[in-house]
Amino acid sequence: MLTTQVTLTDQQTQALRSIAQRSGKTETEVIAEAVEQFIAQHTPREHRAALQQAKGMWQNRTDLPDLRTLREESNHYPGFDFWNNPFDDEDWNNA
Repeated sequence: MLTTQVTLTDQQTQALRSIAQRSGKTETEVIAEAVEQFIAQHTPREHRAALQQAKGMWQNRTDLPDLRTLREESNHYPGFDFWNNPFDDEDWNNA
């Protein structure tokens, strides 16, 4: 096993300590788990498996608006038409 040194911001250090304390793990264990998850997300086979696992995860949610409602809400933002053309050249030229 390799021991390595990382530099964290004060905010990252506080968050790490908090996570470790809440989970009952050491900071080293939390970092090692985070690195494992990061590696898994960036490995093609694991990435695909993670996507397959996430498929349909919001399917039975009743607290989310339907797609039509989301589209209607997006119409409240002039110049932003995410659903059809996310970047309207005219809007960019007038910015």
